Amino acid sequence: MTSPVRKLTILVALASAALMLQGCLVGAVVGTAGAVVGGTAKATGAVIGAGVDAVTTSDEETRARREREQREWERKQRRCEQRQRQGRDC
Repeated sequence: MTSPVRKLTILVALASAALMLQGCLVGAVVGTAGAVVGGTAKATGAVIGAGVDAVTTSDEETRARREREQREWERKQRRCEQRQRQGRDC
């Protein structure tokens, strides 16, 4: 039979080892995460830059869109005028 002091010593040793191992695991995880984040930061920056370019509209694109919309509106107006000359509704 083991004495209560021996059981307590074993319990304290196991608890200490568990706490120390947790520190090692946390350090390893943080180190790995830092390496992954550092390595992907450049790629992420490129992706974000491309996303901003895709979302923003340049002046030339805006002008081209307005011209397209204007041509479409004029086309609809001509069709409507033709239909009205034929006695039909637009």
